[in-house]
Amino acid sequence: MKRSDIIRTLQVQFKHMRAKDAMLMLDAVVDEMKDAVANGDRIEIRGFGTFQPRIRATKNGYNPSTGETIYLPAGRTILFKPSRELTKKMNG
Repeated sequence: MKRSDIIRTLQVQFKHMRAKDAMLMLDAVVDEMKDAVANGDRIEIRGFGTFQPRIRATKNGYNPSTGETIYLPAGRTILFKPSRELTKKMNG
């Protein structure tokens, strides 16, 4: 599903909503989610899942083409854990 599909779905569900208003609403929600995760907050959307920032530890890796050992620094990433409802729906 693309961004434009979500905007179109909002317009269908809320018939009075213009495309520009739906786009602004979606942008506002996504921006708030980005800010929350960047600040280290956990986001929970009931019936969908949770987004949680994680710290990835430093480790030694290797370059598969040369076999050379390389250092991989610590970093931040996002963990998504689907809800039970979403998992059940996906598995039929």
